[in-house]
Amino acid sequence: MAVKVELPKVPGGLLRYAVLSGLAIGLVLFLWLTTTVSIGSDEFGIRQVYFGPGKGLQPDIFAPGTHLLVPGYERYHVFPRKLQLLEFNDDRLQASAEADYAPSIHIQTSEGYRVVVDVSVLYRIVDPYKLITSVGPGRLYVTALVLPRADQVLRQKLGELNAEQFYAGALRRQKAIECEALLTKELEPAGIQVWGVLVRHYSYDDRYQEAIEQRKIQDQMVFKNRAEAIAASEEAEKNRVLAEGKATIDVEQQRGLSEVVKITADYDLYSRKRVAEGDLLVELAKAESKRMENDALSAAGASNLVGLKMADAVQNTQVIIVPTDGPSAMNPLDLERMTKEW
Repeated sequence: MAVKVELPKVPGGLLRYAVLSGLAIGLVLFLWLTTTVSIGSDEFGIRQVYFGPGKGLQPDIFAPGTHLLVPGYERYHVFPRKLQLLEFNDDRLQASAEADYAPSIHIQTSEGYRVVVDVSVLYRIVDPYKLITSVGPGRLYVTALVLPRADQVLRQKLGELNAEQFYAGALRRQKAIECEALLTKELEPAGIQVWGVLVRHYSYDDRYQEAIEQRKIQDQMVFKNRAEAIAASEEAEKNRVLAEGKATIDVEQQRGLSEVVKITADYDLYSRKRVAEGDLLVELAKAESKRMENDALSAAGASNLVGLKMADAVQNTQVIIVPTDGPSAMNPLDLERMTKEW
């Protein structure tokens, strides 16, 4: 069963209005595109007038923005402000996507060997008026100025190195600095500022590569043997110094021990001498005391002292009273009589 669909009818006036509106919008867009030019934020422009009193390139530099344009009368040439990169590299996969490419620099050294060098040149446009009046519009500044001058300068300066000197980083950097200075001198009058020249990679042909590697291995072996000899010499010197130090320490220790023994002997001698002198003085004092005691006992009244001594001797004894006069008198102090009677 078929279904019939009927579309709504559009009034003739509305369709005519839509067509006219579309034509008007298209006309406006056409006029906008043909009578204006947009300069990006990282760009600047140079105005060129085709005819009239002031025809030719105008020295004024136009900043980013949208500018009016009279078709057929004038034109704006737009140049990038940003930093640009020129890569001398045979392998584009290793280079930046926004870079301009050129083949690697092939340098013939003085020994007859070939060195392939990959170089990056960084630069930017600082004066587009100088650039367009010196070289021309569009990308001519790359193909007609930067690339050939850079190739010439790189071959000239890097060609001053022999094959082996490429291994010396300081020499490579020095030649890169010289390349930058010379390229700046070449490009600055055209309004281009060189920011840097970087030697990124270099390689030799297989014949020289093998020879230089073997030579470097031999050089490293020489350096290694020399370093080992120096290390052995330093080790021997260290051992000698240690041995001398140990001998000095042993001598000083023995001298110290001798000093200790000597001091100990002196101390013992001094101590014995002082002890002997003290003992002598004590004995002399005892002898003098004995002499004085004997002198005292031989003096008058010594018998009283003897009696006192005897009284001390008979302490804590029983007291007996005996007569001291008459026929049975007894003098206990008359020892001589008592011994005769007994």
